[in-house]
Amino acid sequence: MTLTPFHLAIPVIDLEHANAFYGGLLGCEKGRYSEQWIDWNFFGHQLVTHLVSSMPSLPNHNQVDNHDVPVPHFGVVLPWQDWQQLADKLKASSIDFVIEPHIRFEGQIGEQGTMFFHDPSGNALEFKAFQDMQQLFAS
Repeated sequence: MTLTPFHLAIPVIDLEHANAFYGGLLGCEKGRYSEQWIDWNFFGHQLVTHLVSSMPSLPNHNQVDNHDVPVPHFGVVLPWQDWQQLADKLKASSIDFVIEPHIRFEGQIGEQGTMFFHDPSGNALEFKAFQDMQQLFAS
């Protein structure tokens, strides 16, 4: 199966902050935009930040591997080295992690590097990586 890009539209309360976060900090290429939205190349996927006057309610949390995982959240699976480089960059930027970069399910099926944080509008993001990509959908 050929992997095709997903499209996700999310609310933000400030496009300048979204531009600094997605374009600056995460390094996403900016695409089309208007005064109400910005298209981003989000690691090969189309993410659109839409300006809203107020954000929906904050995410709930679900217990996973002794961590409070924010739900809903979105993100991407990166190659291991790219994930580590992003984790180092985010730590150096003093981002406030919801869940610090760590190894989840260590020594088990589905072992992965993962980290959670919020964008400036409160959208929860997860970035993860697998040493063995065959483990992505392992049960």
